[in-house]
Amino acid sequence: MSTAAAAPRTGVVLADLLPAHRARARDLALVVGGAVLTGVAAQLSVPVPGSPVPVTGQTFAALLIGVSLGAGRGFLSLALYALLGMAGVPWFSEGASGAGFPTLGYVLGMLVAATVVGALARRGGDRSVVRTAGTMVLGSAIIYAVGVPYLAVSAGISLSAAVSVGLVPFLLGDALKAALAMGALPAAWKLAGRRG
Repeated sequence: MSTAAAAPRTGVVLADLLPAHRARARDLALVVGGAVLTGVAAQLSVPVPGSPVPVTGQTFAALLIGVSLGAGRGFLSLALYALLGMAGVPWFSEGASGAGFPTLGYVLGMLVAATVVGALARRGGDRSVVRTAGTMVLGSAIIYAVGVPYLAVSAGISLSAAVSVGLVPFLLGDALKAALAMGALPAAWKLAGRRG
């Protein structure tokens, strides 16, 4: 009985557990911090031979931001990241900026994915290992659903070629990222439940 009372209720994301004395200032700091974290994670970049798409920490950061901040703040955070990057801040992968490169579709996909996984987190999508796995897989699928066709069009290659260079080489890494989230997010909720 005491375990059920201490469990965080659905409708709440991890960021909501922070003190809300100055909710607007907190939310602004979370949005800006999420954009900066995504920009820093994008610099953790490893080129993939034969692909214009590098392996980065950017997608993992974007999904964690969405889950942790919720749909609204996650959207604003990734929108700020995308808009500032397109305006010239060199914080896309490998220090890129602007709007004229073939991997911009992945950035736009991250914006949509952060919003969707944030909405799922409000419904408990990050509370258990199985739910977290589903949330992260869906988020990754959204990123690819936007990024791969954009890559095909902007690079002038077929969709099947874009899948070969912009999706297939990243599946193992995405599985590892999902596994990390599957351990970290439910553990964070358990810790929050003990503190609450």
